[in-house]
Amino acid sequence: MQNIKTKITQIHYQRNPKGIFFDFLKFCSYFYGIGSGLKNFLYDKKIIKPKKVDAYVISVGNMTTGGVGKTPIVSEIAKYLIAQGQKVAIVSRGYGGRLSNRSINMISDGTTIYYDALQAGDEPFWLAENTPGCYVFTCKNRYLASKYAVDKFGVQIIILDDGFQHRKLHRDLDIVLMDSVKGFGNENLLPAGPLREGPEALERIDKFVVVSKNTKHTVAEKVARIMQKRLNIPTSICYTEPDYVYNIKNGQRLMEGLAVTAMCAIGQPQQFYDFLTGYQVVKTITFDDHHQYAPIDIVDISGSIITTEKDAVKLARFDRNNIYALRLKTIIDVENLLK
Repeated sequence: MQNIKTKITQIHYQRNPKGIFFDFLKFCSYFYGIGSGLKNFLYDKKIIKPKKVDAYVISVGNMTTGGVGKTPIVSEIAKYLIAQGQKVAIVSRGYGGRLSNRSINMISDGTTIYYDALQAGDEPFWLAENTPGCYVFTCKNRYLASKYAVDKFGVQIIILDDGFQHRKLHRDLDIVLMDSVKGFGNENLLPAGPLREGPEALERIDKFVVVSKNTKHTVAEKVARIMQKRLNIPTSICYTEPDYVYNIKNGQRLMEGLAVTAMCAIGQPQQFYDFLTGYQVVKTITFDDHHQYAPIDIVDISGSIITTEKDAVKLARFDRNNIYALRLKTIIDVENLLK
């Protein structure tokens, strides 16, 4: 089930990778670094200027590939701002969805969701489902989507989901996340490592968030202190914890202690599996990130299946009553984060 992309991801988070394949990736990283560094130089020196929209723009992103936990934090920020009376839109690239992201797609107007998870992409669909009252758009050109949201619907605040590297659109606040355990991986640039940019990008960060995906948060708290001192910018902690497991068809909760199969297609699968300590996990099945499920993927699985909510939105269309999703709690001080 694993392709070359998954094998490369495993290398990204090895402490000291070696071998001919890694040497080849390292060679490719030099060219990636030249391109990334040149882009940042042109923007930093204002040779290329980002475009502005008539709204306050918040970017939530990270310096690495893989699942850090941006999407729930984007939702928490949006819900907080909506509760303050603001008109908010989330703009995503729409990666993994079948809709063309060359055009502007309104996934939700805050009341109605217009596309399913296969069309919209799992993350935009999850945002639409879990952020009532918020507009959700997908488009490769975030400026055009943001301008459309402002001009057509009077949106006052734009939140860019995974927008740190998208420098074409001016933002007023850059929030960058880091996994408390995975960190910056082997600290190499793509494709040898998970870093999307070099150290020059650190200067653009306004707020830094360490995401803890453990039931014990001592590591995250230590990492946050280190990063605050290293970066000299305000650093917060987002606590991500398991809440409960529920049936994706009828909402019924699954009793702990049962034997289950755990299945997912996310950037950091082991962190999901580690959350299932209350169950007897007899088998784990890992697909590549953003995998588009087909019925054959689950046809031979008997008993209860536990997956992530990100995967659940794509599995809900199948006629199976044994699929459950793990609900997570995202605990973050949004008011302090946005100060």
